[in-house]
Amino acid sequence: MNCTKQIVCGELHYPRIPHEYWQARLAMACAMGLNAVSTYVFWNRHEPSEGVYDFEGSSDVARFIRLAQQERLDVVLRPGPYVCAEWDFGGLPAWLLANGEIALRSSDPQFMRPVRRWLQRLGEELAPLQRVRGGPIVAVQLENEYGAFGSDRTYLRALREELNEAGFGASPFYTIDQPGDLARGAIDDLPVAVTFAPGDPGGQFAQLRTLRPEAPLLCGEYWAGWFDYWGEPHVPLDEDRQAADLEWMLALGVSVNIYMFHGGTNFGFWNGANAFDPHPYQPTTTSYDYQAALDEAGRPTTKYWRFREIIAKQTGVSAPPVPAPPLVRDIAPFALHECARLLDTLPEPVEDADPVAMEALGQSFGFILYRTTLEGSASGVLSIENLRDYAVIMLDGSTIAHLDRRLGESEVAFTARDGATLDILVENCGRINYGPSFPAERKGIGGAVRWNGKALHRWRMYRLPLETVDVTSWTQELPQAPAFFRGTFELDEPADTFLNVDELHKGVLWVNGRNAGRFWDIGPQLSLYIPGVWLRAGRNEVVAFELFERQSFPALR
Repeated sequence: MNCTKQIVCGELHYPRIPHEYWQARLAMACAMGLNAVSTYVFWNRHEPSEGVYDFEGSSDVARFIRLAQQERLDVVLRPGPYVCAEWDFGGLPAWLLANGEIALRSSDPQFMRPVRRWLQRLGEELAPLQRVRGGPIVAVQLENEYGAFGSDRTYLRALREELNEAGFGASPFYTIDQPGDLARGAIDDLPVAVTFAPGDPGGQFAQLRTLRPEAPLLCGEYWAGWFDYWGEPHVPLDEDRQAADLEWMLALGVSVNIYMFHGGTNFGFWNGANAFDPHPYQPTTTSYDYQAALDEAGRPTTKYWRFREIIAKQTGVSAPPVPAPPLVRDIAPFALHECARLLDTLPEPVEDADPVAMEALGQSFGFILYRTTLEGSASGVLSIENLRDYAVIMLDGSTIAHLDRRLGESEVAFTARDGATLDILVENCGRINYGPSFPAERKGIGGAVRWNGKALHRWRMYRLPLETVDVTSWTQELPQAPAFFRGTFELDEPADTFLNVDELHKGVLWVNGRNAGRFWDIGPQLSLYIPGVWLRAGRNEVVAFELFERQSFPALR
């Protein structure tokens, strides 16, 4: 990281923002007084299947970086390959898990081979955009908070060499960790940045000083906000404390990255999850607003104005005028009045003696339906080993139970007739991105399914990635759950909106074929951000995939 210039930076992530809005968000960053922005690079977003790359649309990270330069912003690049970020699997692609065990984030050749190939491909996109070559990239991060995971310096040095080989060696590298992990994650003579929450920046930097007594003070992430988990309360944070901390750091000449300047949205299935005792599993919400200075829709908050004033005061640099905020409009209530039962829309199955995890079936996201036949009439207990993450249990097409990994649920008692069809619909609710459970995040069913202690065999498995909704026959008769529901609304002129989904229970929503993310009535999120660039004048179509039984058609607004 450049140690001769004070970097006043803000974090924002290109895939969490519609690409049509990138320039507007970056202009807002400049207008707050920032002189740099920071972004992770999300490997799984760019290599969705092995050897197949995507750098188009909202994955065009090179365009994002060029737009930052147009807004007179330097760029701090955080290419991983692991990034955490409350993003599915910490940015690692799920296909790494397809063929047995793999030592993730290690110097094991089985991991480093795909990492090497990926970084070489990323270098083709971004290495020409470094400062010494006329671009805005001024620093490149090595891995991400590695000290919280391990201390394999052979891996870190190998990764440094791969970044060099990919062309990124023209920029300074640095490592980053929380205070207690700094020594484990640091190597050689690389600069070290520290990450921390509001409250005691002096104490955090004192720990950095014990490792690097003479080095410049670098805050790689100052957590000016936080994210939400499904089923847990939204907790507002102390904005006064954040303002005081920022002023203290800037007055000392510290280089700081405000995480997040703008959070954005976990559109689609990209959210991550955590798992720490006593919580078996904590999936992150669709919204990644993060209580950031710029809200989910790109509007400046009170924090934005306070930070802007502090930055101008402490740096002596006047920011340009703040652009007009984006227009956000309400939508009149409308009903999802057509529906289709999931079991009537299944694709061709894959058959196997035992349940197979999602990744081994060549699928990364969405749902899988596991089906078998029960033999003999009996009352008993169905138990599922390594259920990941949420299951709807159906018997002869009727829902009899829901099982939730968050709650440690993995079994249900019922009575079945001889020859009954057992269906287990399993939702991947987001792979763990941080913590000790991270390396083993295979989805679907990862072990045996037992009926009264006896393993069930002869399974048919229906892959449901739900990249699009492929329903050809709709009805106006309420179906058995799970089911798809469809409706339309009219607009005179498109604009951003927040769609209230509090009449829905749990599932996924599409607007004009675009996956807007997950909904769940346990909160704390009860509305979904819909970018105006996804909408059109005239009729717009909304489809919801609902996991729970309904007594009436839902209305949205």
